[in-house]
Amino acid sequence: MNGSLFQQMLEKGDYVPRFYAYYYKQWKDYQMPYHQHDSTEIMYMISGECRIDVKANDMEKSVTLKKGEFILLDAEVPHRLIVEKTTSCRMLNVEFGFMESAGKAPSLRQIMREEEEVMFLLNRPFTSLVLVDQEEVYPVLRSLVLELDRRGTDGRTMTHALFIQLLVCIARLYEERERSDVQLSELYIKRCVDFLHQNYDRPIQVKDVAAEVNLHPGYLHRVFRRGTGRTITEYLTRIRMEKAKMLLERTDIPIHEISDYVGVGSRQYFHLLFKKFTGSTPVEYRLQQDRNAWKYGEPK
Repeated sequence: MNGSLFQQMLEKGDYVPRFYAYYYKQWKDYQMPYHQHDSTEIMYMISGECRIDVKANDMEKSVTLKKGEFILLDAEVPHRLIVEKTTSCRMLNVEFGFMESAGKAPSLRQIMREEEEVMFLLNRPFTSLVLVDQEEVYPVLRSLVLELDRRGTDGRTMTHALFIQLLVCIARLYEERERSDVQLSELYIKRCVDFLHQNYDRPIQVKDVAAEVNLHPGYLHRVFRRGTGRTITEYLTRIRMEKAKMLLERTDIPIHEISDYVGVGSRQYFHLLFKKFTGSTPVEYRLQQDRNAWKYGEPK
């Protein structure tokens, strides 16, 4: 088996870590060729900064790794390290895979059952993952490497225990980041929705909403659609059509003016949108309503 974290057999059988390489390295003015490993790799930035290029799904992405950050690279993922002439970095690297358990230590499957964050991490496959350490990962990683230097890579209780601690620390960082991202996304969506409700009567484009919340339009589009199930344009149209329904039901505003009240500049386009949204034209909708009911209903 290869060293990927995302193999189904890790959930079905009893496997423990197997370490292939672990080393400290100072880099300066260096460009590594693309390469890949059969194992999962952790590259931890102790000091300085560097660039990591990763190829996945016929695409290439680059990340800048700074002090206190680390990247987790899945097995068989092409990557390379770039250190510019004006910078240097010091890293700690650990490469590991898995082997069948001899019964001396808890297996990965057992850890997944006991630690929800580990299950959360291993059920969300990725090619690479960058996380910011909260001064929890490096001490464990350093202790693991020191133990490996002392005792070798054979299955040892202490190395297995340190690996479990390392994996739990990483999983908790990941789960916390994902939870924070969701909370931040919810805040952006709320601000967008408030802006739409307060400005539906004006011409609005996605770039206007993005500027209001200080996000790139493309990123905002993805966040908003993931959170609401609709695009910003679809959400705005719904607000406008609901407002048009209210104005047709409860006011005497001439139908030919209502498009301006709801921010649709073209009256013909407004009629098309309204018919699509309600199944009736604005004229038909108004005729169907008892417009006095809201005025003369029983007092509350």
